[in-house]
Amino acid sequence: MLVAKEADLRHRYDVTWRLTGVASRRSGWLADPRGFNPRDLLEGHPVLHGPHAVPPRDVREWLDCAQADVLFEATSLNTDTGQPAIDHLRAALERGAHAISANKGPILHAWSELSALAREKGKRFLHESTVMDGVPIFSLFPAGLPATDLRAIAGVLNSTTNVVLTEIEKGRSFDEAVRHAQSLGIAETDPTHDLDGWDAAVKIASLVIVLMGVPLRIDQVRRTGIRELNLEKIRSARAAGMRYKLVCRATRHAHGVEAVVQPELLPLSDPLAQLEGASSAVRFDLDVFSFSLVEHQPGIEATAYGLLADFLRAVRPL
Repeated sequence: MLVAKEADLRHRYDVTWRLTGVASRRSGWLADPRGFNPRDLLEGHPVLHGPHAVPPRDVREWLDCAQADVLFEATSLNTDTGQPAIDHLRAALERGAHAISANKGPILHAWSELSALAREKGKRFLHESTVMDGVPIFSLFPAGLPATDLRAIAGVLNSTTNVVLTEIEKGRSFDEAVRHAQSLGIAETDPTHDLDGWDAAVKIASLVIVLMGVPLRIDQVRRTGIRELNLEKIRSARAAGMRYKLVCRATRHAHGVEAVVQPELLPLSDPLAQLEGASSAVRFDLDVFSFSLVEHQPGIEATAYGLLADFLRAVRPL
C-alpha cells in the first residue's frame, strides 16, 4: 500500500517515507536506517549490509537501530494479555515514535495507558484497522460528531461467521462452510476464535472502551458463538424471509454498559440481515440521530489502508 500510494503521498501530502525496520517470526528483528527495498521485503528477501548486518536482539534495540519515527504493529491477537503488541507499542511511544496498530489486544488491555503515554510524548496511538479495517470509525469520533452522546452500538463485525452462515444457507455443511471461508483467506487455520464469538466480543469491547469511554473487560461481554445453531433452522429461516447473523450489541444504561454477542434471527428488512459474505456493518445510536456504516467485501487492502490512513493522521494531521 505504501508503494502503491507513494506518488500520491508525496504530491498531495508532502510525505515521503523509508522502511528502516521489519520484524516477523520468519525474519526476526531486522533494521537498517538507510532503508530496505520495499519489494525485497514483500518477497521476503530483506538484505542487510555493513554495520547493520547483525540483527537487533529485541524491540527496543530494533527501534533504536531503525531510528524509527513510526511503528506499525500487526502481530497476532492475544485476547488474554494483549502481548506482545502492548510492549511493542509502549516501546515505540517511549522512544518518541508514533504507534499505529491493527491489533485489538492493546485496546482491550492497555488503551488508557497507551493513550496517556502518547499524549505525554506528544505522539499518536492510532488503531483504525482494528475494527472494520479501513472504515473510519475511531477517527470519526469525536471530531466528526462533537457534542453527541453515544447510547448504543449494534453490528455484524466478524467476516468468518458471516461467510459460514451464508454458505450454510446455500446447502453446505458446517465443516464445508468453514473450509470455504478458509479457502477465501477469511478464516484462520484454527477458526475457533471466530466461530465461538471471541473476535466479535473483542471488537464490541474495543468500541465500548474507546467510543463510550467505559473500561469494559472481555469477560463482561455475554458471548455465544454459532456452533450450536441448527443447520436446518438456518436454511428454513432463509426460506421464510429471515436470516441468522452473529450480532454484537452494546447499550448504555444508568449503571454502565451492557454488551452481548450472540446469533440473532433477523428479518430481511433489517440492514444487518442483508450482509453477504465478508461484508460487515455497524449502527450507532446517538442522542440526536442514528447512522450506519457498511463495508462491502473487504480484502487485505482494506486493512492496509486503515494503517496507511493512521500513518497520514500521525505524521501530517489533515
